[in-house]
Amino acid sequence: MSGYAPAVSDPLITDPPTDALPPAATVPFPVPSAGLELLGVLHRPAGPGPHPVVVLLHGFPGNERNFDLAHAIRRAGYATLVFHYRGAWGSPGAFSWGNARQDAAAAVAALRDPDVVAEHGLDPARIALAGHSMGGFVALHTAATDPGIGAVASLAGFDFGIAAAEARSDPAARAAYVEDWAGALGPLAGTSSEALVDEMVAAPDEWRLTTLGPALAGRPVLLGAGSLDDVSPPDAHHDPLCDAYAEARLTSHVWPSDHALADHRVALARALITFLEDAL
Repeated sequence: MSGYAPAVSDPLITDPPTDALPPAATVPFPVPSAGLELLGVLHRPAGPGPHPVVVLLHGFPGNERNFDLAHAIRRAGYATLVFHYRGAWGSPGAFSWGNARQDAAAAVAALRDPDVVAEHGLDPARIALAGHSMGGFVALHTAATDPGIGAVASLAGFDFGIAAAEARSDPAARAAYVEDWAGALGPLAGTSSEALVDEMVAAPDEWRLTTLGPALAGRPVLLGAGSLDDVSPPDAHHDPLCDAYAEARLTSHVWPSDHALADHRVALARALITFLEDAL
């Protein structure tokens, strides 16, 4: 029939056509960082590409690793990388906040490697970062220092700059972080809750996410939050960023959900895919 075009599938509920070559694949993707190979998985869509790429950055310690988002984003046509920072979930090395930031930059560098680009059909000019909780902090800082990142999303992002100021000024708050984080160290190696709090408290004021506004001006930024979040309360960790990033191409969502956005995963995936389609 003249002019006929097939309906576009919905990546949240519909698998894509299976006749494209090469077929979709989920492949190991070691990330070189600081002389180590970090554990990673690349979710590659079908077809020759070049495919835009999204790096999904998990939080601390990473109980929610967002593989549901990785598959939904792949069905929408994006290659997605999920990897584990140094010392996290079996990756070699020692975990720290600073190492996680370096590892995120290393993941982006790996995706730009010409051999990797050719092997997996990637588009190194269209790379986005999306992070949850600590991963949101890492994503925003990584994008701020790398103008080649095309878009960035922070989901229930945790602002370590705010937490550091609180811990410096209030010994009880510092002790509470040490106690709370001690219970999250199971999948992490080479660190302690005391070491992590010490690193945070010693961090410069530039760790505050509100300081990144000028570096992100003009770029697409998605900020998502849960109104019931008691880890990254929106009034402290989300709302100030919306003001600070006024010069960015900002999209903001607040859902009636918890820190993991556990009962709004479909809405989250929909918002992220819509954002990426407009941004890359």
